[in-house]
Amino acid sequence: MSPVSPPVVRKSFWRALALTLLVAAANVGLWAFLNRPVQIADWRGDIHGLAFNPSQRYQDPTKQLFPSESELDGDIRLLSQYSKRLRTYSSLENPTIPRLANFYGVRVMAGAWIEGRSERNERELAALIALARKNANIDRAIVGNEVILRGDLPVRDLIGYIDRARAQLKIPVSTAEPLDTWQRNPELIRHVDFVAVHILPYWERVPRKDAVGFVLGQLASLRQIVDQVSPGKPIVVGEIGWPSNGDRKEYAQPSLADEAHFLRDWFNVAAREKIEYYVMEAIDQPWKEQLGGRAEAYWGMFNANRQPKFSLTGTVIEDPNWPWKAGFASLLALLPMFWFARHFIRFRATGLAFFLVLVQLSASILVWMATLPYDFYLSPFDWAMLLLLFPAQFAIILILLINGFEFTEVLWRPRWLREFKPLTPKPGDAQPFVSIHLACYNEPPEMVILTLDSLAALDYENYEVIVLDNNTKNPEIWKPVEAHCERLGSKFRFYHLEPWPGFKAGALNYGLQVTDPRAEVVAVVDADYEVRRDWLSALTGYFADPKVAVVQCPQAHREWEHNEFRRMTNWEYDGFFRIGMHHRNERNAIIQHGTMTMVRKNLLADTGAWSEWTICEDAELGLRLMKAGYDLVYVDELMGKGLTPADFKAYKSQRYRWAFGAMQIMKARLGWMVSKTSTLTRGQRFHFLTGWFSWFGDALHLAFTLMAMLWTLGMVLAPKYFTLPMYLFLVPLIGFFLFKAAFGIILYRVRVPCSWKDTIAASVASMGLSHAIARGIYEGLWRKKGEFIRTAKSRRIGKKPNPFTSVSEELLLFLAIVACVIGMVNSIGINYAEGKLWIAILAAQAIPYASALIGAWIAHKSGDAVG
Repeated sequence: MSPVSPPVVRKSFWRALALTLLVAAANVGLWAFLNRPVQIADWRGDIHGLAFNPSQRYQDPTKQLFPSESELDGDIRLLSQYSKRLRTYSSLENPTIPRLANFYGVRVMAGAWIEGRSERNERELAALIALARKNANIDRAIVGNEVILRGDLPVRDLIGYIDRARAQLKIPVSTAEPLDTWQRNPELIRHVDFVAVHILPYWERVPRKDAVGFVLGQLASLRQIVDQVSPGKPIVVGEIGWPSNGDRKEYAQPSLADEAHFLRDWFNVAAREKIEYYVMEAIDQPWKEQLGGRAEAYWGMFNANRQPKFSLTGTVIEDPNWPWKAGFASLLALLPMFWFARHFIRFRATGLAFFLVLVQLSASILVWMATLPYDFYLSPFDWAMLLLLFPAQFAIILILLINGFEFTEVLWRPRWLREFKPLTPKPGDAQPFVSIHLACYNEPPEMVILTLDSLAALDYENYEVIVLDNNTKNPEIWKPVEAHCERLGSKFRFYHLEPWPGFKAGALNYGLQVTDPRAEVVAVVDADYEVRRDWLSALTGYFADPKVAVVQCPQAHREWEHNEFRRMTNWEYDGFFRIGMHHRNERNAIIQHGTMTMVRKNLLADTGAWSEWTICEDAELGLRLMKAGYDLVYVDELMGKGLTPADFKAYKSQRYRWAFGAMQIMKARLGWMVSKTSTLTRGQRFHFLTGWFSWFGDALHLAFTLMAMLWTLGMVLAPKYFTLPMYLFLVPLIGFFLFKAAFGIILYRVRVPCSWKDTIAASVASMGLSHAIARGIYEGLWRKKGEFIRTAKSRRIGKKPNPFTSVSEELLLFLAIVACVIGMVNSIGINYAEGKLWIAILAAQAIPYASALIGAWIAHKSGDAVG
């Protein structure tokens, strides 16, 4: 290939830079769109009144943590610039408020907190009376706040407290309740000097655009009731407002823009209609979240740091800090995006743009998660969830980017840079001597004999076949194979090894000892494979290049068309060899697997033969040969076909072994991948570090499932201590599930020649392996040695076992998740956005376990039907 000319290099540089800057600018544009200014009617007058709970950011009156007098003074001074009326709820707590308010010319509607404890009620009532007599700026009194709504006292008892206050005070006295309480208890109206009503459209699930009209309708209904009992009696709206954050209540969405919109509209309407009101509330109260849900913390016009959330004039922006967040997210993604665009400029523009958007979106999510503490009042639980989920979110984003890279390269490459086809041998071409090694353990003799017959029919002269029977106890199984080798002639040799260490690797290493000295290539085939006649003749030519160490063909299968279970597993395997292996082959980083593979014999011997310390000796050998600087050739041609696992137990045990062995290799060879002096290329390091990340995703899935079930149990049994996580923590998890599923399905439809039905069946088969993979990952990380379990290719028992014996753990996990969902629906319900998302996550977490049950049942029903 000729060197790329400088003009072409410059052109690709500027193209990559332009695309990177375009995506970064689009990111800023998206943030701007999501936070576009909202036009709202201005309000330039005084607010009639403000409900005032004075607790500071980390104070909590339920824990006897109250503000100091200087803090109260600062709050009242601030609020007096917006309103000359305050409403308080307790006279025992913060009794200096009226005195401090008087200094700033603020009148107070003072409250006495009435509840089920009569002793405290007496003290509250006495404190209210004393404060009202002492402070002339207390012009109204509220005895009890939503006492009837909460069910703390019967109406007659509350009326008793109200009558006593009216008898001792010279100011108007009332109690505060929502409309329906006044409707159900008209006698209460006769015992108050004015009617204080709470109207909060958010709690009534009214959309913001209809909220002001809803309030006016409620006031009109109340007016009719009041005039029937006490004509002309004044009505005061004791609480009215809208939260800036929290759970959606059907059509009512808490947001800063909606709070500003509702209040500014209300201020104008109330002024026109001459309605007296108190905004719920002046300042955010984070401590209230534990009492009534997340929204309770966000009703203030000011945040807990005493900063106004929005202006009373001009436009309103949902997140005023969005410019620096968007800018930082763009800067964070800029270099990775440019690096990718520069190195993969050969990809089609659509693919480049897709992956750069994915990188930018990932950076934005990270910035968004990192800045959550600045936008919300996080409880200790929220902090714990954030600290737990942030590294998990980071890992999820890495998995998504890795899968996204594969998705992009497979879909939008112009061509494969490294693509190998079968060779057509020419007359007179030298044939390297090939030693074919077939290791078997307890295999049905008729199956092994079929493989031997296909090897005997090879259109190749220089080869031998060494059959290595490894620790088969029953002579009736291995003796027929030995006899068949004798019948096939001198090219076939049989060795029965018993006892013999090292599992399959140990047997293959013995095979190296007895290999014909003429052999230049060692080929390995499984005992269930029927090989093509041109397997050797079409591929050994690649060894003419001294840099080539391995020639690998895909695993393929036969006799699956009429067996539903074998069919779904066949297509599941096919995905890796049609997608993942091509992706890895681009950077000479394929996974060598121990069948239909050829290895240069001297390199196999010189680099340490087959490793007996890992149960994935084939993958370890491939990595070792890459480190030595050799090439591995992947020829995507079906040169042989074997049998899929016989049942779901065998299918699971094989994937468990691969995951366990992968962790053995990673632990032993991690230094090769991270060391600056490693001879592995960057592409090889990338694939061997990240190639198993999807399996780490399965391990994370199991951990999240167990934690989610424990937390759900806590929410159902101890809701006082366990609450729903913020929906903002949950949305990225749902997004990850959807993206990952979409990537897999789209790639299958493009690369794997199967129907939609087969695609879905392959997806079910793949997801059903999640638990087995997770176990393999965790045990591989924890344990040093694993046992090589043969993958059964046929059943050798008289009757079918219970279909779910092989998936007992998955069944228990599935039933536990179902129980959690039922518990959530019955205890918390589905009215909260967080509740719906949590149930959705539980349902998503159940999918792999349900898939395992489906796979086990299909395997049970399919039986041994083949051909």
